[in-house]
Amino acid sequence: MKSMFEISEGKPDVTGKGEPIIEFRNVTKIYTLYKNSREQFKALFIKSRKYKRSKALDGVNFKIYRGESVAIIGKNGAGKSTVLKMITGVAFPTTGEVRVKGRVAALLELTAGFVPDMTGRENISFKCYVLGLSEDEIREIEQKVVDFADLGDYMDQPVRTYSSGMKMRLGFAININMNPDILVIDEALSVGDAAFKKKCKAKIRELISKDITVLYVSHGRDIREICKRCIFLQKGKVIFDGGMEETLNKYPEFGK
Repeated sequence: MKSMFEISEGKPDVTGKGEPIIEFRNVTKIYTLYKNSREQFKALFIKSRKYKRSKALDGVNFKIYRGESVAIIGKNGAGKSTVLKMITGVAFPTTGEVRVKGRVAALLELTAGFVPDMTGRENISFKCYVLGLSEDEIREIEQKVVDFADLGDYMDQPVRTYSSGMKMRLGFAININMNPDILVIDEALSVGDAAFKKKCKAKIRELISKDITVLYVSHGRDIREICKRCIFLQKGKVIFDGGMEETLNKYPEFGK
């Protein structure tokens, strides 16, 4: 089957579910692993046998619709990160098709992409521009980001003076306020203190109420606070896809 990754703009018609906003069609992903970087470089020029292949995903199928809140769970190596990378356009299937419709905001590496010598406020504009927002959109959300991050006078100080927690707060505030169609969260709710975590979860619930699609990858049972549906991955395969409580009852070892 031909590999394919597609991102298209616009709002899908999901009356009575309708067209999915995310769809994986028989997706397989195989990584080529080399012994070291030297062997990987040599393989660019000559055929090498000093590698092994790892199947991260194996015939994965699922559909996610607008406004759904879906947890993706499984042990390390189950394929969760590979699924997220495909949804965000960082990785592509070896075989199968991935279709994603709309703007994706990914709460993955929250501290990545900041320019250390620019202020927090300047980094808001810079990072939003990199994420594809227009100047009008950036002006519209800038104060919302400033208010949400709640960094006080540090907002006008160079990011190099920030602690890792402050940078994570700023990264979360940017992504959560950029009006996405799809919000992807990978263990990002570990940021900040208890009050900030509570504010983050409240904001996510607000987005869900506005028909934003939310995907949440976590190793903890806090997923039940946000998600109603759960996709359980094991060794690159979907072994269960159903209601949250049904999944947690079916796989009680999760989160222990």
